[in-house]
Amino acid sequence: VQVVESGGGLVQPGGSLRLSCIASGLPFRANYIKWFRQAPGKEREFVADIDGSGSVWSYADFAKGRFTISIDIAKNMASLEMSSLKDDDSAVYYCNVLGFWGKGTLVTVSS
Repeated sequence: VQVVESGGGLVQPGGSLRLSCIASGLPFRANYIKWFRQAPGKEREFVADIDGSGSVWSYADFAKGRFTISIDIAKNMASLEMSSLKDDDSAVYYCNVLGFWGKGTLVTVSS
């Protein structure tokens, strides 16, 4: 089982990024895919999740209206589209599938 995140980088405030999560050895269809983030000195926090069919999802309050989670079942890939990014969104973003974590992808929002 391997979970791999990608798509992080440096972006200016107000900008956008699209993160991706690919899981091998785990069928997305049967699981929830969750995104978390952890900023330096802070606890890991929930960002968003989506069920394996792509029909049920939820967001943390800070993500509502700015972030969009989606899945591509054929590719076993989940995405997190982030827009109107703020400095506070800077963190390592992690994907979790059935309890398996990736190593994360770093998002830095800075001018």
